[in-house]
Amino acid sequence: MGHLDHAALGWLTPVLSYAMACTGAALGLRCTVRALGAAGRSRRNWLLTAASAIGTGIWTMHFVAMLGFGVSGTEIRYDVPLTVVSLLVAMAVVCAGVFAIGHSRNPGRALLLGGLTTGLGVASMHYLGMAAVHLHGEMSYDPALVVLSVLIAVAAATAALWAALHIESPVAVTAASLVMGAAVSSMHYSGMYAVTVHVVPSSEVLPGATAMQFVFPLAVGLGSYLFLTAAFVALSPTPGQPGAPPPVRRPAEGAAR
Repeated sequence: MGHLDHAALGWLTPVLSYAMACTGAALGLRCTVRALGAAGRSRRNWLLTAASAIGTGIWTMHFVAMLGFGVSGTEIRYDVPLTVVSLLVAMAVVCAGVFAIGHSRNPGRALLLGGLTTGLGVASMHYLGMAAVHLHGEMSYDPALVVLSVLIAVAAATAALWAALHIESPVAVTAASLVMGAAVSSMHYSGMYAVTVHVVPSSEVLPGATAMQFVFPLAVGLGSYLFLTAAFVALSPTPGQPGAPPPVRRPAEGAAR
């Protein structure tokens, strides 16, 4: 059985991955707050930006953390198409959850459905990413820890969507994003601790790309996207400022638009 190292590069990858998760969550929450104060095409655009930010933050968190993942006795390669699919899954499920919140006539029901859908999607993204890992040997999972990681993902997604509905002030959004980042990181590492690798030594060349060849450049690119989008959101006029559209009142819970 191979020894698993979840921080082969020291504290760099856990800290940086947590920062990515927090950045994506903070940006997504701010965009959702803007969306709920807008209407029409503007609301749709803010919701799309929120979904892309949260999805990108979750995916980047996962694969930045994976840069520090190592197994003794084997190299690691990544299946490029499957890794890209995991990114698309993260984007799609978060988009579904955010749009459910942004357009639902029943926020309570939308919160439960959106949290469940998004949480299961985040867990799917994680395990698709793990399925993209090629190494000399076989991976198995502890079912109890897998279930725990899925429950954490659902709870984290529900909490993020609840925050999008109820939190508006920048300080509260910052606090919520720190909690969300911790929840996403907990989901990742609980899923990783569920893994056991039975190494089968081999001289065969593994298919796929190394983390530095593929995952690192993509993670850097998506991280740059997060920070550029954050700058755009920060410079965009908020409701009440000159050049901003008038705010739209949120519907009361359970009231039809």
